[in-house]
Amino acid sequence: MTEHVSAATAPRVVAGSTTISKPIQLAGAFLFGMVMLFGAGFVQTAEVHNAAHDARHAIGFPCH
Repeated sequence: MTEHVSAATAPRVVAGSTTISKPIQLAGAFLFGMVMLFGAGFVQTAEVHNAAHDARHAIGFPCH
C-alpha cells in the first residue's frame, strides 16, 4: 500500500490597509472617554450619579 500525504498550505493573510493608525485610535479613545465623562455629568439618575460621583466633581459638575 502506498500512503499519500499532502501538505495543506494555510492561506496567507496580509495585514495592510485595514489597520487604523495609532493617532486615530488615540483620538477615538479620547473622544469616547470624554463622551462617557460628560454623559455621566449630565445624567440625573441616582445610580449613574453614585457610580460617577468623583468624576462629576473632577470635571466641574456640581451635584449638591
